[in-house]
Amino acid sequence: MLKLDAIATFVQVAEAGSISEAARRLRLAKSVVSERLTELERSLGAVLLHRSTRRLSLTEDGVAFLDRAGRIVREVEDAAAELAERRGSLTGPLRLSAPVTFGRMHLGPALYPFLAAHPGIALSLELDDRRVDVAAEGYDAAIRHGSVEDSRLVALRLATSRRCLVASPAYLARHGMPHSIAELERHAGIFYAHRGVADWRLMGAAGPVLVRARAALAVNNGDVMRDAAEAGLGIAMLPSFIAGEALRAGRLVAIRPGAEPEPEVIALVHAERGRSSAKLRALVAHLRRAFGDPPVWDRD
Repeated sequence: MLKLDAIATFVQVAEAGSISEAARRLRLAKSVVSERLTELERSLGAVLLHRSTRRLSLTEDGVAFLDRAGRIVREVEDAAAELAERRGSLTGPLRLSAPVTFGRMHLGPALYPFLAAHPGIALSLELDDRRVDVAAEGYDAAIRHGSVEDSRLVALRLATSRRCLVASPAYLARHGMPHSIAELERHAGIFYAHRGVADWRLMGAAGPVLVRARAALAVNNGDVMRDAAEAGLGIAMLPSFIAGEALRAGRLVAIRPGAEPEPEVIALVHAERGRSSAKLRALVAHLRRAFGDPPVWDRD
């Protein structure tokens, strides 16, 4: 007889691409994961995985079995979630990914009361500034700042996000306040590195404006960008949830060269598997209340 935990383990291994990573996600010993796979293959009378010291890949039978096995696991998860929702309780694991700075400054403090209210949820929050592949890497959801370009994902809006150009008073005293796009282009820029380009995209009265400046620093972390701007290295475009405190304290000054960054959205995204789970729906509702509209970081 096929065991559900063996099927779920196979799905996790196939999605993770390795037994070690699947064991980490399942919080099991590698030996337990290997035993479950061996038991499943023995029950099916088929080899599902090619194993070697360097890589793991699906056999033809494994590819055929994975599609239905994944649907079975998701159906069972959804059924359990519905029962928990009917009982008024939320239980089970929940794996999230979020950007480092937003997670530290705003998501973490918003999550603590949610977890206190739902002690049956075992949350795994992984802070990483790269854009994870939600489905392939085994996340239930991810927090995204900006556009969601992956058509396989469902995006649920949590809050708005304003962005602004900022620099330190010391930097502006040395180099002058830019009052136009032409003046802005002569300044040093601190850029977010994920796109591999050094530019700012603004919206002026006549439409979109692309501003290219000399790159003083490119980095993929908002905390470092803010600190570099405070240190006087150049001008940075930062969301208000990162720059707000420094602006209020006077460590940074807002720059308005006749065009403004377009506002963005903070969203929770999950793989497109029909409706979201009860845990995710409850989490989205809680985060929307916690962040507010306008969000707490924009109220000043």
